[in-house]
Amino acid sequence: MPFKIARVEKRFKSPGAQPNGLQAAADGLWCIDQVNNRVYRQDFETGEIVFEAQTDTVHSSGVAIGGGFLWIASTYEAKIAKLDPASGKTIAKYDSPGAGVVAWREGFADAQVTGAHGLEWRAGKLYVASPPSQMIHVMDPERWEELGRFRTPGLRVHGLAWAADGRLWAADTSAGAVSLLDTEEGRVWQVIRVEAPVEVHGLTIHQGTLWYCDAHSQEIGRLVVD
Repeated sequence: MPFKIARVEKRFKSPGAQPNGLQAAADGLWCIDQVNNRVYRQDFETGEIVFEAQTDTVHSSGVAIGGGFLWIASTYEAKIAKLDPASGKTIAKYDSPGAGVVAWREGFADAQVTGAHGLEWRAGKLYVASPPSQMIHVMDPERWEELGRFRTPGLRVHGLAWAADGRLWAADTSAGAVSLLDTEEGRVWQVIRVEAPVEVHGLTIHQGTLWYCDAHSQEIGRLVVD
């Protein structure tokens, strides 16, 4: 079978109105909200908030931990913010790679330039999912230079999560699919379908299982594949 259907396990509600990015870490589950732009760290079992901070990001859509910093995609500012994870204070902001007008808004008078969504860190590189370019951009965070890019399947790439073998899971919110991608050319190795009405916005992986957040329902949960 070329695809599998995920069994959705809803675990708890996000403390914010519209959770839009997730990052699993040893000290808990990080979540960024796109309405109040607060970042939370929650207990995996109970959803209890163990840390929260107000950020100066705008309509944020992705969060990652790497290099000793917290990284947040400030989507409507078309920036990537580098923050102190102990305080939530911004240290620097960088131009979001692939920023532009998303395909489904092209030609509209009120179309707005936006930036990245999902983020992931690996081996000193920041992987940035950009819906406007429909690419994942690989960034050198020290010099803020693009090292490479690869195309994503679907219309609206969102959350990212690392598989154990070094390939990258990428969610497409519009398609209701999570695809396993090669990070050199973007070749699709596997697809997991997530049935409506659940929408995968943020994505991460914890103890070998994908976790998601849904900005419409406030739900945070797991995508279990039997």
